[in-house]
Amino acid sequence: MRIESSELHGTVTAPPSKSHTHRSVFLASMAEGRSVIRAPLLSADIFSSCDALRAFGAMIDQNVDGSLTIEGGVLEAPEKMIDVGNSGTTLRLLTGLASLFPVTTTIDGDSSLRTRPMAPLLMALEKLGASCTSRDGRPPLSVRGPVLGNETSIDGGVSSQFISSLLMAGGLRDSRTRITVEGKLTSGPYVDITLSMMSRFGADVLREGATFITEGGGYTPCDYHVPGDFSSAAFPLVAGAICGDVRVEGLDHGDLQGDKAIIEILRSFGADVSTGDGWARSRKADLQAADVDLGDTPDLFPVVCVLAASSKGTSRLHNARHLRFKESDRIATSVAMLRALGADVTPTEDGCVVRGGGQLRGGSIETHGDHRIMMAGAIAAMNAHGTTVMRISGEHRVSYPQFIAQMRDLGGSLELDEDEQVWQ
Repeated sequence: MRIESSELHGTVTAPPSKSHTHRSVFLASMAEGRSVIRAPLLSADIFSSCDALRAFGAMIDQNVDGSLTIEGGVLEAPEKMIDVGNSGTTLRLLTGLASLFPVTTTIDGDSSLRTRPMAPLLMALEKLGASCTSRDGRPPLSVRGPVLGNETSIDGGVSSQFISSLLMAGGLRDSRTRITVEGKLTSGPYVDITLSMMSRFGADVLREGATFITEGGGYTPCDYHVPGDFSSAAFPLVAGAICGDVRVEGLDHGDLQGDKAIIEILRSFGADVSTGDGWARSRKADLQAADVDLGDTPDLFPVVCVLAASSKGTSRLHNARHLRFKESDRIATSVAMLRALGADVTPTEDGCVVRGGGQLRGGSIETHGDHRIMMAGAIAAMNAHGTTVMRISGEHRVSYPQFIAQMRDLGGSLELDEDEQVWQ
């Protein structure tokens, strides 16, 4: 893909939340009866979850309007290996579910997924009585239940999805499960989303400080509408702040998503941001450096790096060491992406320091197969002087399938090579 400097103006609709869609598909499959998931994200990662849950016996049908009808409740662990592709969320939520069955479930994925750490979750399941094997704490892995214990603990510093997996599996058990999170919980808002959605599907969960207690008893069907995704909306909103004037619709400012913090992050850099019922708008302004704690919002890191590189002064992005364990080492790949465009960026143990304000220049960006690096790179390239080349293979389809089309609709100059046309 070739990207030229662009001015972006107009309105786009945020894609549905990936986090909410994953959880709703799992919970509906675990609930006995028929659920309807309305306005779900239909992306590669979600299809991985749907295929995995079908292997467990859930009936999942996509309707003409894009909604999903799910008949769940009577699940059995499959004998065949389950390939979850590149979806870390599917891997983690499925591992907890697999621990409930008295047979061995083997889960694997692509080369990137095989680098994802799973040891804390596997250890927590073993404390409950599951038998787990893995490749040095990484996929491929095998899980055999059923879990019979009632208490476990887990390190909260690697991934909030581990806690979500334990919570959701606990809700399906016949007995109470007590889960204690040790250390600081990273990405806490994602656990809040899980708790809220479990409640929507009829589960009873009590939180006492760092301890969560699921009462068990199963789930009830739900007609659930997926909200817009602030993680994805961050890309056009940052584009508006550095390249023009962009309005994003389809957002619920009352939702629990931690990444709605992008609004205040933009304002902290001096962006011209306005919001209303269901929308947010950002316009180009004289941006100044800021200090940003991304402990609860790690998915925003790559695009906030781009925002910092376009702001005068020295910005510090920190408290996000868990970014090392995403689809790529996002600290390293975000720094490499910006350096390829001439930015002055220094990595740190838990983030980076960006000395911004200089003119970015065209260059060659490596996506490392990471959807957020690919999209952040495209936003940075549209604010760079000259041509940027970036080889893509559909990375954005993981979370934001309409990304290229929407950027073009806003006026972005993104030209795909002939063999990349399939990804537009």
